Amino acid sequence: MSTTAPHRAGRGGFARLLRAEWTKFRTVRGWVLAMAGAALVTVLLGLLSASGSHQSCGGVCPAVPVGPGGEAVEDKFYFVHRPLEGDGSITVRVTSMTGQIRLPDINPGNRRVISGVVPWAKAGIMIKESMKQGSAYAAVMVTGKHGVRMQHDFTQDVAGRPGGVSKQSPRWLRLTRSGEELTGYESTDGRQWTEVGTARLTGLPAAVQVGLFAASPGDLTVTPGDFGGSSAASRFAEATAVFDQVSLQGPVGGDAWRPDDVGVTLNPDGSAHHPGGFKESGSTYTVTGVGDIAPLSDGQQIENTLTGALTGLIVVIVVAVMFITAEYRRGLIRTTLLAGPRRGRTLAAKALAIGTVTFVTGLAAATAAVTFGGQVLRANGNYILPVTAFTELRVIVGTAVLFAAAAVLALAVGTLFRRSVPAVIAAIVVIVVPYILATASVLPASAAQWLLRLTPAAGFAIQQSIPEYAHVLGDYAPSAGYYPLAPWAGLAVLCGYAALALGLAVFQLRRRDA
Repeated sequence: MSTTAPHRAGRGGFARLLRAEWTKFRTVRGWVLAMAGAALVTVLLGLLSASGSHQSCGGVCPAVPVGPGGEAVEDKFYFVHRPLEGDGSITVRVTSMTGQIRLPDINPGNRRVISGVVPWAKAGIMIKESMKQGSAYAAVMVTGKHGVRMQHDFTQDVAGRPGGVSKQSPRWLRLTRSGEELTGYESTDGRQWTEVGTARLTGLPAAVQVGLFAASPGDLTVTPGDFGGSSAASRFAEATAVFDQVSLQGPVGGDAWRPDDVGVTLNPDGSAHHPGGFKESGSTYTVTGVGDIAPLSDGQQIENTLTGALTGLIVVIVVAVMFITAEYRRGLIRTTLLAGPRRGRTLAAKALAIGTVTFVTGLAAATAAVTFGGQVLRANGNYILPVTAFTELRVIVGTAVLFAAAAVLALAVGTLFRRSVPAVIAAIVVIVVPYILATASVLPASAAQWLLRLTPAAGFAIQQSIPEYAHVLGDYAPSAGYYPLAPWAGLAVLCGYAALALGLAVFQLRRRDA
């Protein structure tokens, strides 16, 4: 009997080891209460932050357009269009693209406006499902600084030939429709055509709108802060494009072009605020537009309800460290190790126990914070950028995994240090401090980006719900909730650190505590 017990413990006793570690945890009331406190502080701080955020439109807030993919969008541009009752095409030549940009005032009251176009000002041809904002579309365009592009349904962007447009080097554009498939082309002479891209707009009706458009997002100015970080401000900009050689093929309805200032903002007296415009002179058409056709990033994000997660995570780190250091302090570590001769399995059981507890804690806290925090934000007049059910689930479950991985990393650090205070400090320094430095605008943007790539704080990327779009100019800073790594990639960095630290802890156990 005495010779078989170690064998069974080593090979088939992992469940017994896990049960023993769970028993240790639940019988220490302070640890259980601390975990409950971690969940509670995560929820309460999130609700407190949400309750302090108020927004008012001075009346009824206008509805925010939603694109075909369910994302909030900005669909504001000047559109000169005609109905297309089936398959067909539109071909134009763009001979110039100019504009105006308002710069910060040097002297109060003296507006400073210069000639120019912002990088993502755009003008070209479009086929759109309807005149409803947020409806499906495909467009081929010239841009201020990014050459020819084909974009569709707000989030999709394909690059064509680089370079600008002028009377000396005009650009020809063509957009064809065949059922639900739309294909964009470009040319420098109107004879030799190059395909830019193809879009399939599922469910596109037979009757659509086809025509010329112009739009210009605001000029984004990013100002470096005194102690690192930055602040961003967007100012008025407009774009004007001149078209000629316009050719329509297919069953085009109407006898004349119809101009529409899509999504134009109205002043209190009902007049248009920064209106666009359209001029027709013979076979030449001049279109001026403001706004953008792109995903919207101006609004609350669901992860804004998780501001208390950082504090909750600190509590989790303390408990995870004490889960191992308490045994060193009380001289019980040898008893624990004797219960499972394979010390790696013993530590793995302890890691699985604390990881499971913190996962459940994080899952409950994140679910409550996102659910109730979102209700508070909406009640205060805030607009929360919509996301898919999968994205919301990823943010909630990912936060729980973030808690669990951080707990395992803290447990491993506690094993390496064997003392609570230095282990807690070390774990907080490697997990929490880089996140605070990167998101508090105290470091240059490049340094903040590297911290969130190379340290365990990369795991916080799992909470980002709105992606960064290459074709939308924005202040994509960590302080605004944007991370340099994709959500799952960032979480993988944290999990990698946890696995590495756990491996080092096992190695040390086998050497030092033999």
